[in-house]
Amino acid sequence: MKNLLVKWNQISLVKRIIIGIIVGLILAITVPNATGVSIFGSLFVGALKAVAPVLVLFLVMHAISAHKSGTKTNMKTILVLYGIGTLLAGVVAVAVSFMFPVTLTLTTGAEGLTPPEGIVEVLETLLFNLVANPVNALLNANYLGILMWAVILGLALKNANQNTKDVLGSFSDAITKVVQWVINLAPIGIMGLVFDAIVTTGFSALLVYGKLVLILVGCMFFIALVVNPLIVYVYIRRNPYPIVFKVLKESGITAFFTRSSAANIPVNMKLCEELGLDEDTYAVSIPLGATINMAGAAVTISVLTLATVHTLGIEVDFGTALLLSVVAAVSAAGASGVAGGSLLLIPLACSLFGVPNDIAMQVVGVGFIIGVVQDSCETALNSSSDVLFTATAEYAKDRKEGKVVTVKS
Repeated sequence: MKNLLVKWNQISLVKRIIIGIIVGLILAITVPNATGVSIFGSLFVGALKAVAPVLVLFLVMHAISAHKSGTKTNMKTILVLYGIGTLLAGVVAVAVSFMFPVTLTLTTGAEGLTPPEGIVEVLETLLFNLVANPVNALLNANYLGILMWAVILGLALKNANQNTKDVLGSFSDAITKVVQWVINLAPIGIMGLVFDAIVTTGFSALLVYGKLVLILVGCMFFIALVVNPLIVYVYIRRNPYPIVFKVLKESGITAFFTRSSAANIPVNMKLCEELGLDEDTYAVSIPLGATINMAGAAVTISVLTLATVHTLGIEVDFGTALLLSVVAAVSAAGASGVAGGSLLLIPLACSLFGVPNDIAMQVVGVGFIIGVVQDSCETALNSSSDVLFTATAEYAKDRKEGKVVTVKS
């Protein structure tokens, strides 16, 4: 048994995950009544979500307290990349929605949800998340609040004695080890998630909205495989695809099945470590990206809003639609602060075109129906690009300093 486990662990994690996906598919088709299999997925996502807030708190505190004055990080470049990526995602979604207009069969299914009334409310929620009680921030996985407190405590501990910093470092290392243990359970967890998705949701409901799903997924693939690589190339002047494919394979796959950027933070941290990136930078950029780097959300907001507009026969000029892409980008950055994520920001975007709130909420219902695909692809794009842009910023810095840029694949 021990030899079997050793051989299993010697197989690469991605191959083990693929085996988990295949087993999940087979079980869902052959024994759909074996509902106990789903618990493995719930436990895996729960474990990731449980360890991620503590990981972020201690990693960021340690990184900032141990940071030597004068050592530069790449946060400015990363923030610019996050902004460019999210804005271009909105622009692509708008352009594709004009090229391939979609009309919807409106439905109910979003009753009882309260969307934000305006962009000010979204930004206000974001600001209040920054100053949340630290205990509540940890309990509610409010990563903006966790980051804020981690930065403040890290700065306060910069002048602490070395023993204190070593203790922080030891806690950080211990939590990182726990994360590695959890990630090694990914194949079993993803097997449960695949089983649950197929048995409880199936794909028959998606056929009615096939064209809408194709446009959403097509936009996200175009951004992941064309737009993001172009952005990376502009910064590093090297073939971007080795790093693009690596992050999609090792971050995107797990994010697709967990459907949670927060749950994927430990996976992304481990990937950054494997890529040899600067811990001072990725300890902050990865949890921050999980809250504000939302290209997938910008696509969802733009496509579903314009689908609503086309359904109602409202004439929209391209200039107004481009304004939508800006609103979608800003709203997407605040999606994490709103219950329901990107879907509940659709009524806000629809209000630009005078669409009544009751109709907009029906579109939110459509979003929940196709969520098994839409939300999975959205999370995969959002989370994998956190690592992509963090790596890009470091490679760009190396290029400017005249160092040889080695893109690890």
